[in-house]
Amino acid sequence: MGDDQRITERPTGWVVFAGSLLLLVGCFNVIWGLIALFRPRTITVTSQGVVILDLRAWGWAYIVVGALMVAASVGLFTLRPWGRWLAIGFAGLNALIMVLYLPAYPIWSLLVIVLDVVVIYQLSVRWPQPPPQAPPLGPSPGPSG
Repeated sequence: MGDDQRITERPTGWVVFAGSLLLLVGCFNVIWGLIALFRPRTITVTSQGVVILDLRAWGWAYIVVGALMVAASVGLFTLRPWGRWLAIGFAGLNALIMVLYLPAYPIWSLLVIVLDVVVIYQLSVRWPQPPPQAPPLGPSPGPSG
């Protein structure tokens, strides 16, 4: 009975938080990308006037990045190191992109940037350590001589 017992690792609260947030944002990015593909011409009113944008390239980029974010969230939920590093990378990338949105949406952009920094901090500092390996059973090899 003792030999078959395995210590199962479960994600902590912050890992679940980061994974859930990444999953949600990834799904939103896929939806935004699909909208950009199906309605590629968007009219935006700015202080500079009316801007008409073709969003096909952005649509595909959002779909690909969104799918990768969903994959990274699955990696976080299963405590895979690659999921952690992808999540940190996506949170950093998202914070940089939000700087571009600061003039249009200042409060929202600052809120998202702060949230991204919290996620990066928590995934950097509070990643669960692997359990210590049990020593092998049986006699230890002595010095050869």
